[in-house]
Amino acid sequence: MKKVLCLTVLALALPVATWANSTQIVFHNSGGKISSNGTTLTLANSTLTSFTTLGGTTYTGNLGTVSFATGSLVSGNLGVNGVFNSGGGFTIAGNGTNGIPVGVLFTGSFSGPATWQGTFNAAGNNHHGNWTYTLTASVQGKLSNGTNAFGGTLQFSFDVPKSKEFGKGVVVNLNDGVTSITVPEPGTLSLFGTGLLGLAGLIRRKLSA
Repeated sequence: MKKVLCLTVLALALPVATWANSTQIVFHNSGGKISSNGTTLTLANSTLTSFTTLGGTTYTGNLGTVSFATGSLVSGNLGVNGVFNSGGGFTIAGNGTNGIPVGVLFTGSFSGPATWQGTFNAAGNNHHGNWTYTLTASVQGKLSNGTNAFGGTLQFSFDVPKSKEFGKGVVVNLNDGVTSITVPEPGTLSLFGTGLLGLAGLIRRKLSA
């Protein structure tokens, strides 16, 4: 039982060690529902579809979830364009697929105002057009190993059909999004990776004993 437990812990820890060779992690997501209470934006049940580690390895598939809630609306409006305050929350979680760790990969908040921009796309032949919205912002927070990370930008776009503007009580489908997380001190992650390798050696010696 102890052997199985040690190997399970090691299997979950080693993917994080591969994050030590560069300074940027990129997450892609799609789907999910975005809504508003009139003051904030909330994204729920968006699927994490791609994850590029600091080592440059890219994983694809149904890898987990992405969710967020912005700060409060400070200027403009939900229907056309607006600016949301910093704060809120932003979480990316893995589900264990393709070697991705289970649990939170990144958790943080919006580190500056989030810009909300709507564009109306007219349709010909007497058909209704639709609104496309994009949210662009910066985030800061921590990786699953506790390392501080910030400077990433978020871009999400989705459509509201039948000429209807987005607003309070409207729920729409997210099209896609990308989140880029920058780690300012790769040397720290290298030490973390070295520590994991030391842990692997320790586990192997205990198992041999």
